[in-house]
Amino acid sequence: MKLLSADFVTSAAAGGRAHGIPHDGLAHVALAGRSNVGKSTLINALCRTKIARTSAAPGKTRLANLYRVGLEGGAGGPGRWSTYIVDLPGYGYARGGASSADELRAVAEAYFREAADARRVTLLLVDARHPGLETDLAAAHWLDGMGVERKVVATKVDKLSRAERARNLRIIGDVLGMAALPVSATSGEGLDALWTTIATIARDVVPRG
Repeated sequence: MKLLSADFVTSAAAGGRAHGIPHDGLAHVALAGRSNVGKSTLINALCRTKIARTSAAPGKTRLANLYRVGLEGGAGGPGRWSTYIVDLPGYGYARGGASSADELRAVAEAYFREAADARRVTLLLVDARHPGLETDLAAAHWLDGMGVERKVVATKVDKLSRAERARNLRIIGDVLGMAALPVSATSGEGLDALWTTIATIARDVVPRG
């Protein structure tokens, strides 16, 4: 599978309709997770460029940021194909307290409403070092309640020993009801498998190109 392009498309905020959300038939793959779980860093690792803004301070992403990626071959092929990757605001932390947290939740909900007609799957990112957090379980229930299909991705697995990884991945699977795909934006582990997952999501969606 060959990455051909990665471009920022638009940012969507709360407040009525999330204007600017593309409705062109391409799949949407949204990344959700706690603040500082590494959503933006993972997008940059996948796209091999610093397309998404990152920060050591949690709560940096306050909009739903959409990127269009173009690829060739792989599970999404044959030929060229495209999909959207969506960086959603993180949960579990917000500068400004509860009112700010409500605002960030509203941004994500506005995106999901506007993209309701798209083939959409959300990758729920969880920090592999902290399995079984109540905030991650609440996020899974929130997505399920909105009827949003989800898959689980465990980030920062390079920070764990082999024994810790096996134990934590087992806990994550038990708590969230499905096995997690282990990845590391730092080492590159799991990125090819994650691209295969993304390509599989986009494979049957038209138009292509």
